[in-house]
Amino acid sequence: MSSTNDITILKIGGSVITDKNSEDGLAWEEEIVRIAREISGFEGKLIIVHGAGSFGHPQAKRYALTERFHAEGAVVTHKAVKSLNRIVVDILDEEGVNAIAVHPMGCTVAKGGRISEMYLGSILLMLEKGLVPVLHGDVVMDTEKGVSIVSGDQVIPYLATALGASRIGVGSAANGVLDDKGNTIPVITSDNFEEMKGYIGGSAGTDVTGGMLGKVLEMLDLGKASSITSYIFNATVAGNVSSFLNGENIGTAIRES
Repeated sequence: MSSTNDITILKIGGSVITDKNSEDGLAWEEEIVRIAREISGFEGKLIIVHGAGSFGHPQAKRYALTERFHAEGAVVTHKAVKSLNRIVVDILDEEGVNAIAVHPMGCTVAKGGRISEMYLGSILLMLEKGLVPVLHGDVVMDTEKGVSIVSGDQVIPYLATALGASRIGVGSAANGVLDDKGNTIPVITSDNFEEMKGYIGGSAGTDVTGGMLGKVLEMLDLGKASSITSYIFNATVAGNVSSFLNGENIGTAIRES
């Protein structure tokens, strides 16, 4: 299914649009409005993926979903992330982005915690017709574990490889990946990853999907598989999302070499 569709994939981290320290799901709607306005001027093919933040991680942790199957826990966690997705999609639509919710739970199967298949036919048609699919971190059915947590950071490389995306941006709450002095590391490749690994931390707040290190590892794997360069940048800074969408390379570039 790979093609040169000139597709951009934009991830907005859960730490950007929610209070990750909240146990009940607290969305920062003013931030979502600002980001939606920055996205609204973009005219190319766009897929948005957002993190779950406090709408999924606390629930997944409460039911220990990374360790065992729990039917009620799966339902509760999916409902939580779906409620955040609805807030995001509603605001995008209000700001003129023709956004449509796509819940991974309904179109994805994992095996041992990794996506093994995802139905992409509807997403391709949406892109052809000028709609913007909005996916998110979610609970998905898993052939080995019953259910597993698939992060937005895992959804991105799967989509990018399968659809032949040309540009990947991961909006986080930091100025890219930072070194021990708080400066942005300009480029991370498989050549310097071991050297940089010591600087890369987890995540503030509850995160069952690996925080910043998880993002970097997913994007490095993507670079190895497809030669796509990804950019991790600070989406809490006004203008950065539109700068990325307008073609500017900001934050930390992650590529194969």
